[in-house]
Amino acid sequence: MKNKILATLVAFGLVGSASAIEINENLSINGFIDTSWSDLDASGNTNDSQRVGLDEIELNFLFNVGNVSGAIHIDDYDHSAGYPENEQIDIEQAHFTYGLENGLSITIGKYGSKLGFEREDPSGIYTHSRAYADDITDGTNGVAGSGFNLGDVDSNVFEGVAISYNGEVFSLNLSFHNEGDSNLEDNDLDTEISFSYTGIENLAIGGGFLFNNRGNSSSTRETDVVNIHAAYQTGKLLLAAEYTEQDIDEGAVFNDKLDGYLFLADYSVSDKLAIALRLSNNEVETSTSDFNKATIAPRYAITDSLGAVLEYSDLDYGVEDGNLLAVELTYTF
Repeated sequence: MKNKILATLVAFGLVGSASAIEINENLSINGFIDTSWSDLDASGNTNDSQRVGLDEIELNFLFNVGNVSGAIHIDDYDHSAGYPENEQIDIEQAHFTYGLENGLSITIGKYGSKLGFEREDPSGIYTHSRAYADDITDGTNGVAGSGFNLGDVDSNVFEGVAISYNGEVFSLNLSFHNEGDSNLEDNDLDTEISFSYTGIENLAIGGGFLFNNRGNSSSTRETDVVNIHAAYQTGKLLLAAEYTEQDIDEGAVFNDKLDGYLFLADYSVSDKLAIALRLSNNEVETSTSDFNKATIAPRYAITDSLGAVLEYSDLDYGVEDGNLLAVELTYTF
């Protein structure tokens, strides 16, 4: 089905976006509207929640003139879950790329991380929720948990310059950046090195390193991240796995090493119906408690542009547990 193919390709950087509306030979537009209903029943009553509404709207302008291509992603996203008044329209990404010879290119601007199996938009994941999002604590330790959702551009966005090589089966990307308009005298440039390899039939491998300096403030923690993920397609079945490790260093104040992993099986019942099973785990930075999640998510292509996902997740955070039930509709254009 369409979204399944897109999810696989986007996850490994093989395509940048879904099909687009062509305005002229230099400009095209695409985007999506994402809405959902969810019900969280947690053992701590204060964390129970039921929500319905618009999750995200995104409009992407894609440019291509000669050797230069560019993209502007305008995003309306609820950055504080459950508080619609805090929704804001902003420029999620804005960057241009100059293509050189022999597969080399240079990108400058605002862009997301290339690490992580689950990518930034609904078409880049197989479920409603993300693998490591901490639904139980929701806004307390949720930010720390989402640090493992490396591909989520709403949580991980950079401003800088990236040098890329794209070959037939191998790609490499080197990014020098920081997380905003920072003074480089106070915050050295962060570095991300990522790769993807598709030289083995039906197998895609990706991963890399992120070195985050997080400035010189004593209240922040320098973090080094290692990520590796792989997906194997056999007939109608897709099998995927991911491992991420965070090495956190705050001098004599705080040091820790956290890890997270996911296993995913996705089976296409037909051209319109597929079912995803996912197991994931990560340690939450602020408490070093384990967060476990088991998810089953059937999804159905109502039309070529409209897809539905039904998700049930069993959640376990330390001594607390819960259940998440959600229905999501995503319209892409």
